[in-house]
Amino acid sequence: MSHIEWKERKEETYAYFVKKFSFKGKQFKISNYIGKKPLVSKEDYMQKNIEKITEQEFEIKKKLFPKGLVYGNLMEKTEREAIFLNNLVEAKQNYSIIEREMVKEFVYNSNNIEGSKLPKKELEKIFENRKSSYANKNEILEAENSIKAFKYLKNEFYFSLPRIKKLYKTLIKGLVMDTGDFYPKGLRKTEIIVGNEETVKPENIKEELKSLLEWHKKNKKEYTLKLAFDFHLRFEAIHPFRDANGRTGRLIMNKILMQNSYPLMLVFKDNKQTYFNTIKKAREGKNRQYYQFMLEQQLKSYMLARKIAST
Repeated sequence: MSHIEWKERKEETYAYFVKKFSFKGKQFKISNYIGKKPLVSKEDYMQKNIEKITEQEFEIKKKLFPKGLVYGNLMEKTEREAIFLNNLVEAKQNYSIIEREMVKEFVYNSNNIEGSKLPKKELEKIFENRKSSYANKNEILEAENSIKAFKYLKNEFYFSLPRIKKLYKTLIKGLVMDTGDFYPKGLRKTEIIVGNEETVKPENIKEELKSLLEWHKKNKKEYTLKLAFDFHLRFEAIHPFRDANGRTGRLIMNKILMQNSYPLMLVFKDNKQTYFNTIKKAREGKNRQYYQFMLEQQLKSYMLARKIAST
């Protein structure tokens, strides 16, 4: 966050715009001189100087970017857009509006990837606590659960096995599978194949999740985007639940991003087959295509959020 800082020197008052931020576990500060006793608010200054402030922060972070993660400058574009979007939201003070619209987009796309056909207009009713006339009550409940799960993720979730299980439980509460049975609670007890690939055997799931959580704790000061994408990849390989692993995993990935001041990221329904394919290739050791795809989705998300923020 940023603020206007006042300094007294020789009976004169000078104003500075100051922004503090962290990156890869390190603390940084931008300080720009504004003038003597200027009648300017932080928000006005940011809106008028948003490109400059964005570039200053980007240049500091750029020195710490990992090399060779993806081809081209996609990582730099995504990082710059994330910084710009954060500055724009702070300048316009419309975070709650953007969050609501982006959560709506997240729920719509994430559930659609898993087979939901709930129209956006019906999802809007659910967000406004209005009664939906949509015929598939299971998909209505799925959307309601997803909204509750995001609130839980934002306000109460932290990286522990009980909290992961609680997040999953929130997502599937009351839902019925294609078999007509309710979603089973807790970690899965049967073996499962995903995309012709074996997942972790049921008896090893608990230990694998604990190992993943230890890995996250050890590496949480590393480059956030790679950390988030790698966590998602490893979580999906474990596939700890009978179903809803993708929805759970995409939420947790966003928790890592949000904890490190990145805006909400979507995986868009129109790109779901490429999403599945790049995860499969990553499990075969071809990670770069997976990182490339995830960064493309992230940049696409931020461009959507910028459009929302600018209206």
